[in-house]
Amino acid sequence: MDTLSRMRCFLKVVDAGGFSAAARELGRSKALVSKYVGELEDELGARLLNRTTRQISMTEVGHAFYKEASDILTRIDDLKASIQNTHQEARGTLRISAPRSMGDDFLNPAIMDFLAAEPQISVDLRLEDRFVDLVEEGFDAAIRVAELTDSSLIARKLAPFRGVVCASPEAVARFGRPEHPQDLANLPCIIDNNYRFRNNWQFQVEGNRINVPVKGRVEVNSAEAARAAAVAGLGFLRIPYIFVHRELADGRLEPMLEGFHPEGQAIYVVYPHRRHLSGKVRAFVDFLGEWFAERRRQGEVC
Repeated sequence: MDTLSRMRCFLKVVDAGGFSAAARELGRSKALVSKYVGELEDELGARLLNRTTRQISMTEVGHAFYKEASDILTRIDDLKASIQNTHQEARGTLRISAPRSMGDDFLNPAIMDFLAAEPQISVDLRLEDRFVDLVEEGFDAAIRVAELTDSSLIARKLAPFRGVVCASPEAVARFGRPEHPQDLANLPCIIDNNYRFRNNWQFQVEGNRINVPVKGRVEVNSAEAARAAAVAGLGFLRIPYIFVHRELADGRLEPMLEGFHPEGQAIYVVYPHRRHLSGKVRAFVDFLGEWFAERRRQGEVC
């Protein structure tokens, strides 16, 4: 038994007026309670209690130790309660990492809605198109678009990730409509260099993944700029559906090669630990789950 537990046992003996009463309250045997108090006295090198067959009484050292030990244990209990309340409640600063393209165009509204729903939480949102180490860099959670592989991180799937190749009606009229992914190698394409394989677009052909090398006059590092270039008729764009769902719905962009997109990718929120998950992280994960579910019902993500 550790020193703090022995201290609690000593205080219980004094408060209960004896070893038998303390043993009953603690659910331990009288002999074990006596042993713990004896070990505390041995550790301190001082007698705390005078024992007779009928009663106990504190020594002068025991009186002084009782007062200090009571104060120490009260402060420890208060600190523990404070930490538990803070940890369990949805409060504090939440550090989030997310891809810049997703944050600028899509995630920001979700974060603003979350802040409105959780007034005791502050958010430190870092939009970076790089793979961050959550534990090493001190992030509470991250939004990732990936095929989930084995990881020490805990992940919750928010939505399937659907890519789409699209172009404006004017571009299709000018350059022609691709019927096979390989056709894109000979067509002007809009390159978003935020993506890892920016000049090699992946497709699924007869059960196999292929890479199609693409090129074009426009290369950007922003989903918004890539979308604007496509609407302007400057070429063919491969982009997540969530970034162009409005333009596809109103006809400013047309989808194509819809049967060739690879499966398996999804949008996830990931976080380091499932055990002792803080209230702020739990609130964020649950909120995103509901937020994305609503957007899927509205057809904004697929």
